[in-house]
Amino acid sequence: MNKAVLLIAVACCTGRLHAQDTQRIHASALVIDTHNDVLYQSVMRGKDIGKRINTGHTDLPRIKEGGIDVQVFAVWCNEKYGKGTAFAYANKQIDGLMQVIQNNPAEIALAKTTTDIRIITGQGKIAAVIGVEGGHMIEGRIDYLDSLFARGARYLTLTWNNSTEWATSATDESRNAKKLKHQGLTDFGRLVIRRMNELGMMVDLSHVGRQTFFDVIKTTSKPVLVSHSNAYALMAHPRNLQDDQIKAVAENGGVICLNFYSGFLDPMHYTKINRLYDKYVSVDDSVKRSSDGKFRRLPPAAKEQLRPPLPLLLDHIDYMVKTAGIDHVGIGSDFDGISSTPIGLDDCSDFPNLTAGLLQRGYTESEVRKILGENVLRVMAAQVN
Repeated sequence: MNKAVLLIAVACCTGRLHAQDTQRIHASALVIDTHNDVLYQSVMRGKDIGKRINTGHTDLPRIKEGGIDVQVFAVWCNEKYGKGTAFAYANKQIDGLMQVIQNNPAEIALAKTTTDIRIITGQGKIAAVIGVEGGHMIEGRIDYLDSLFARGARYLTLTWNNSTEWATSATDESRNAKKLKHQGLTDFGRLVIRRMNELGMMVDLSHVGRQTFFDVIKTTSKPVLVSHSNAYALMAHPRNLQDDQIKAVAENGGVICLNFYSGFLDPMHYTKINRLYDKYVSVDDSVKRSSDGKFRRLPPAAKEQLRPPLPLLLDHIDYMVKTAGIDHVGIGSDFDGISSTPIGLDDCSDFPNLTAGLLQRGYTESEVRKILGENVLRVMAAQVN
């Protein structure tokens, strides 16, 4: 056998072994996705996610195919919901998840503790965890916070893009600072953090402004969660974390979970949208001039051009690992809450491609297991210690 043929044979053999390693590691790892918006996008619109559906990123069959053991279902509503409506709508979404669980008892069960997670996943079921995305859903009431925790909510994202009366968001701190009555946490906001610590509920710092972020770090007695954010150094978006924030999460013992959204990954994303809009959309076509408005008007083929390669997401993971350390990085896809994903991550059934990418980057099996879920499980456990 000549040298060229030998190299081809070795490469083929290595590829098979790598594929086998990926399958084995992914199947045996505890895979936790800390953020998915399928409740709002599908369940609340009457779709049965117990069956395969033709829209969106998520349903139970695809979660199973993706090897996702623990799915955090985000309970979300925008700023149009306020006092008298937001808390009720949060409960309506939890009701929707409970119906999914009731209809599919062999496939999924609610997990409130890390022990529940171990038992449920050991039975081959999906462990469903609830995360509430937006502090406006407690309507400024601690008893509403307690109620959501009792129903199973295990994290509260303190703000969405909108600020609350007690915490300011990244969007408002960066773009609407002059209109804010305050920045960061108020006294009531600090009371919320302390109550979450007492309950054993994770404080989620995705979406919050820098002042709120550091106010929380000074206030909390427990490790924090950042459920779906990326590295500001690679993509300068207000939703991403700057280096001092990344290091602060590491010092706190928390975990940062990487988001799959193209607009948080690719520094050219919004420039590409503008270029494609100018190319494909008539100047006479009326449309909201925001990037989201432009995106919706693009044809499917143009939207595909906006999807970054999977290695760009891996770059963000590498950066987080380098800056925070391997013990402080996780995955929060934001599936069904985002309009564009990396190539190779079309929906939640594609999670094994992420594991393959991590292995190709040289991460060890132990390191991959930490990123896929063990780091998040540690932070969850630390809430009650």
